Amino acid sequence: MTEVSGSTKLAGVIGWPVEHSLSPAMHNAAYAALELDWVYVPLPVRDERDLVRVLSAAKVLPVVGLNVTMPYKQAMVALCDEVSALALLAGAVNTVHCVGGRLIGYNTDGRGLVEALESEVAFDLSGSDVTILGAGGAAGGALVALALAKAARVTVVNRDLGRAQRLIRRVAERLTDAELLAVPLDDAARETVRAADLVVNATSVGMTASDPSPIPASWLRSEQVVADMVYRADPTALVREARELGATATDGLPMLVCQGATAIDIWLGDAENRAPRDVMRESAERELARSSPA
Repeated sequence: MTEVSGSTKLAGVIGWPVEHSLSPAMHNAAYAALELDWVYVPLPVRDERDLVRVLSAAKVLPVVGLNVTMPYKQAMVALCDEVSALALLAGAVNTVHCVGGRLIGYNTDGRGLVEALESEVAFDLSGSDVTILGAGGAAGGALVALALAKAARVTVVNRDLGRAQRLIRRVAERLTDAELLAVPLDDAARETVRAADLVVNATSVGMTASDPSPIPASWLRSEQVVADMVYRADPTALVREARELGATATDGLPMLVCQGATAIDIWLGDAENRAPRDVMRESAERELARSSPA
């Protein structure tokens, strides 16, 4: 149990809903391991009007940082006092550092994905062909990080082709080494998905047990790595079907841990004192098992 004192600093996750979030459990475990007088709480925010109020309060309260989840990652770009170049390219902020009454926005989603791919499945992104499903805030973070990790080609597949094209154009203006493409999510995307070395689901499809896979299993092949940003106690349909085909598949829990740990690293600003990934992973797994229906 975290002890709260008169000097305790606050951190938390903003979103709607947030009662399912594993972030409080894994962050508070990390703070205890690091002997920080910090506490992390869920902050359910119903709409953008309330979001503005919460952020105004964060500027004057002893808040060290905030994480931001759906549906506010993209809105946060305009609400921060300063935004990192990578978050601007991604078009989404999921981590905020509160410093001297100012809100500094970052995107740790993509960095968390890359770190998780390296640690979880030892995937080498250099020269790879990647397909991202979705074109929202999570996809933007992934696209920027994958391009910076020297993927040779990254294709964004989305039902709304215009949205995917706008994302590609914004990133391609600054990151020119990788070939960046946009493809509609229809039958024409089949060969794009099958050709990829890595397939990333950056949509919310899979968050409920009844959700199907965002793509047909026949589009996948056994030689691929499949990374689903969605996490649940039981595998998502995408992860399950990919594994049945013999592909290497991982869900979003490792990414969640890595992006959260990167947020703590930003808030600490101490290269010698990094967030304990192993402690956070164990805590997240325990909380996921505890909160899942039997």
